[in-house]
Amino acid sequence: MTTEVNNFNEIIAHCKEYGFIFPSSEIYDGLSAVYDYGQNGAQLKKNIRDYWWKSMTQLHENIVGIDAAIFMHPLTWKASGHVDNFSDPMIDNKDSNKRYRVDHLIEAHAEKLALAGKKEEEFALLKTMDELLAKDDFAGLKKLIDDHNIKCTVSDTSNWTDIRQFNLMFDTQLGSVAGEAEKIYLRPETAQGIFVNFLNVQKTGRMKIPFGIAQTGKAFRNEIVARQFIFRMREFEQMEMQFFVRPGTEIQWYNYWKAERLKWHESLGIPSAKLRYHDHVKLAHYANAAVDIEYEFPFGFKELEGIHSRTDFDLKQHQELSKKKIQYFDNDLKEDGKPIGNYVPYVVETSVGLDRLFLTVISTSYAEEKWAKEDGTEDSRVVLKIPAKIAPYKLAILPLVKKDGLPEIAKQLMEECKQSFHTFYEEKDSIGKRYRRMDALGTPFCITIDHQTKEDNTVTVRYRDTMTQERIALADVKKLVNEKIG
Repeated sequence: MTTEVNNFNEIIAHCKEYGFIFPSSEIYDGLSAVYDYGQNGAQLKKNIRDYWWKSMTQLHENIVGIDAAIFMHPLTWKASGHVDNFSDPMIDNKDSNKRYRVDHLIEAHAEKLALAGKKEEEFALLKTMDELLAKDDFAGLKKLIDDHNIKCTVSDTSNWTDIRQFNLMFDTQLGSVAGEAEKIYLRPETAQGIFVNFLNVQKTGRMKIPFGIAQTGKAFRNEIVARQFIFRMREFEQMEMQFFVRPGTEIQWYNYWKAERLKWHESLGIPSAKLRYHDHVKLAHYANAAVDIEYEFPFGFKELEGIHSRTDFDLKQHQELSKKKIQYFDNDLKEDGKPIGNYVPYVVETSVGLDRLFLTVISTSYAEEKWAKEDGTEDSRVVLKIPAKIAPYKLAILPLVKKDGLPEIAKQLMEECKQSFHTFYEEKDSIGKRYRRMDALGTPFCITIDHQTKEDNTVTVRYRDTMTQERIALADVKKLVNEKIG
């Protein structure tokens, strides 16, 4: 059997054809960089989210979850630094009027060098870019673009403006009367909802440091250059956990979560060879250590999750601007026998984009397979080898024909199974076509009800990844699936 290399355009087309992702407002020709999750995509997304939530809040005794509001007091974003610092360097092409994020423009040129076999030139270009970005050297970045004759994809010219900063926050009005409404922001991250609730959670949960607060939810960024399908969108979902620790222990916990998060991604069936660490050259204003876990998407290695040691920046900023004391009293004893006492905790953050993780799962799972049959002819299929524990449907129940009492047996089996896991029933088309459809949806197990079922209460189970089949007792179907997805 041969498997073709992933083609990103084919993955995008597959997502639409099989109800995973649709362009938003498509009947009105869509909205740039905004997407809707279809019936199968919404379920897969929920399963990934639930798997993360369970791993954080159920499997860790010292991590709890919250759900903070999207709208927050505008001073929240002043304290966090987003009002003053949340911007990206941008450049415009004077001929096409197309705007680019500077790092994306240079990275795209570096990809061309790599494809041309100029690996050393690619490495040198990206290294220089990182060094210039770390120094906010916009003149140097502009010269780098000019020296490499980097061109606009639309006009094919190098007629560039100077580089300038562009703030990424969406703002709106809270209130119904013009002139009286207050300017607020759609949150650009979910982390601040955790920080402003630190004391609420710590006191009501009687939490003892070290402990974490987890949250999933929508965030919004006015990306000028939104691209690569759902990899970079203006409306997206984050899964973040802020882990509060004693000052001086943050690097120890940073290294712990760095390793734990990589293992978690591998537990989703993501090959270790497609994951790597990328240490930040330029640290954010709040961090003393930061690393990205990158995944090799069909368009190259890109950030999947960030692990950051945020120091005590956020809590101190909110304490200063709110004039409220945000501290923790540590009863553990020092060497002199006295309690450690009050301090502002340090924070280690893990932050993964749910949409990017969805794309990671699809990219890893998607395969186009071809093989020679016994009669010498060629057969093929498109399959999503999604891990059974997060697949949208766990089981497809397929009566061989629409008569002779087979649908009744199939529907009875579905009634028994659907309380435990998502089950798909289908009786249209040949059994071969139905198998192919289930492969394309990523359904790991298919049960065929045939005439032999009426005689001995056995069914055929087909395994998606190997396409092998075996007879098992009808009464064992639910148990088999539960064991595989447990």
